[in-house]
Amino acid sequence: MRHGLERSRDATRYLVGGLRTALPALAGLCLLPLAVLAALLLVTLPWLPEIVRPLRALANSERRRAGAALGREIPRPYEPPRGTAVEQSMRLLRSMSTFRDAAWMTVHGLTGLIAAVMAVALWPALAFSLSLPLWWWAAPDGSQSAFVVLDSWPKALTLPFVQAALEAALLWWAVPAFARGQRRLAEVLLRPTRRSSLTERVEQLAETRAGALEAHGAELRRIERDLHDGTQAQLVAVALRLGLADRRFDADPDAARALFLDARDGVEEALTQLRTVIRGIYPPILSDRGLPGALRALSSGQPIPIDLDVAEDTRDVPAAVEAAAYFVVAEALTNVAKHSGARHALVRVRRGDSRLEITVRDDGKGGADPARGSGLAGIRRRVAALDGVTRIDSPDGKGTALDVELPCGS
Repeated sequence: MRHGLERSRDATRYLVGGLRTALPALAGLCLLPLAVLAALLLVTLPWLPEIVRPLRALANSERRRAGAALGREIPRPYEPPRGTAVEQSMRLLRSMSTFRDAAWMTVHGLTGLIAAVMAVALWPALAFSLSLPLWWWAAPDGSQSAFVVLDSWPKALTLPFVQAALEAALLWWAVPAFARGQRRLAEVLLRPTRRSSLTERVEQLAETRAGALEAHGAELRRIERDLHDGTQAQLVAVALRLGLADRRFDADPDAARALFLDARDGVEEALTQLRTVIRGIYPPILSDRGLPGALRALSSGQPIPIDLDVAEDTRDVPAAVEAAAYFVVAEALTNVAKHSGARHALVRVRRGDSRLEITVRDDGKGGADPARGSGLAGIRRRVAALDGVTRIDSPDGKGTALDVELPCGS
């Protein structure tokens, strides 16, 4: 009984809260014929984006309200505006989301007000019916209960309770059903269609693949530059020293020996540079120690204390994910050391059912913006190339939190 009352109370509260969108929707519904007529006459076509803006704001408000009640977010299906006003208007006329928003406004505007008024009115009506047997005799002549005139005690002691039972049944069943219907209406009409979801996914994949190709090209150019400017130049210098040593070997063995020694040092330096290039491709420490050991070595060399929490089951993740995770943590800790002013940082790596979860937090000054630097933008591109997710929360004065999810299979 108590659970039923709480359910009816919550449903009533939800329906009453729906008046914030139902009343504007009803007002917009009254203006809809005029807007359609004007659009058909092409008078308001350039201003259609501004006309649709309030409708989308109203629909977004209902998405948040229904999503909070459903316990899951209702995504927005809108494309970002681009092009001229007329081009935006033509896209709006071709977009199903515009007509679905209008359909939601029509149904919600017509039913939301009625449902809210009914839900609110039933509570005092129930109390009125239950108390009617106590004072029916003082009611004006012709007063009715359950559509029957109360003119005797037998009627006064039975009919009000019949009416109260009907009102209680409506509160118990109809009001929660209306609330569920209102939430379901918002979810069905205001969520993206399967087609728009697929289109958005294709665009997202095209963007991430373009970013992956760009990052791959930049990586190849970096390797080429490192080899050309470093290793190749060093090997050319070694070849010159060996050639000079060969010419001087008979005439001046000591000078030739010195050139040979210089050439040997040059070869060692070239090998060091090659190892550096190889580490940039795939750090050997990952092969030797796995991701937990590599991250422990990485965090131990930082200028500030790092709390490292890496699960041991992260050893068997795919190599591409392992390398991406290593570079994400390395770049994040580099940013922390260079820019955050933090005195402490936390790195946590966990393996989920089908993803690798990485968290890097610091107690620095915050205010990190991926648009202002290459470090965070590079992390985002590298993660997006693997269809991962990057979230950055960096309020001013409250440190920075970087959360990354990388798909890695089961």
